[in-house]
Amino acid sequence: MKVEFAPLNIPLARRLQTASVLQWVLSFLLLTQLCYGIMIMLIIYNYWFLYIPYLIWLYFDWRVPEQGGRRSNWVRSWTVWRYFKDYFPIHLIKTQDLDPGQNYIFAFHPHGILVPGAFGNFATNYSDFKKLFPGFTAYLHVISCWFRTPFFRDYLMSFGIVSVSKKSLSHVLSKNGVNNPEGSWIRAAQDTLLKYTGLPLPLFHARGIFQYSFGIMPYRKPIHTIVGRPIPVQRTLHPTPEQTEKLHQTYMEELRKLFNEHKGKYGIPEHETLPPELNCMALCWSPVPAAPGRESGEEGFAGSKLSSLQACANIK
Repeated sequence: MKVEFAPLNIPLARRLQTASVLQWVLSFLLLTQLCYGIMIMLIIYNYWFLYIPYLIWLYFDWRVPEQGGRRSNWVRSWTVWRYFKDYFPIHLIKTQDLDPGQNYIFAFHPHGILVPGAFGNFATNYSDFKKLFPGFTAYLHVISCWFRTPFFRDYLMSFGIVSVSKKSLSHVLSKNGVNNPEGSWIRAAQDTLLKYTGLPLPLFHARGIFQYSFGIMPYRKPIHTIVGRPIPVQRTLHPTPEQTEKLHQTYMEELRKLFNEHKGKYGIPEHETLPPELNCMALCWSPVPAAPGRESGEEGFAGSKLSSLQACANIK
């Protein structure tokens, strides 16, 4: 394989952009292990005056990721995230105004373990989210296992990142790679890792730091996140499979329309359609406010097949 190296005379701004994305990738690949290592070392060397207060704090703070988290505008405004956004760059496109008096779920496609478009647009203060959607507060929901890591959980919550559990969605609303079909060795390896750790095995199709041929760095390609029109949903506490499937079909039809309407603007040929091998999750929710003293709603899940165009279709 021929390796294409980066030129030496790259402007400082571009080097800072690369460094910002590198630290973001490494924070998700290595920071959890580092945080566990720090806690273990504190216990082994008996720094009780450090780990005992933190464990007490952790006991009382354990459910906070399901209760709206603990965002920090200071962390979300770090300059590193401006360089992070400009590396690709990341863009947010609105197709329709949304009512600030309503709650919405934005289903992000395609997605995986590391999603720079979702992070840049919804977890930092350098996107156009506040300008395009005034009156809204965005919460980025991720799998709950990230919040079991000491110290790292606090770092995640500072971005407004919270758990994707039912309790977390209920709390927030009350105020889906590589082709890996079942039977393939990739799916078998991912299923095994998922069973024991709660995380599948990520595969990298990426570049390096000083060369463009392989590595763990995302390619420097523009990311356009398009927010589609909302889909009205009638609140149903106990939806039947038929109701869930009907809503799922409505959602998929709207996603196809969104894809077909915008694909030509971003270099996708007109003959391209939603590839059936891209399996993601469409989350269907009825976000009508709950009655006083009662927890909000019930949700249903439906598998969906989505495209390589980064799109954000939302459910009202």
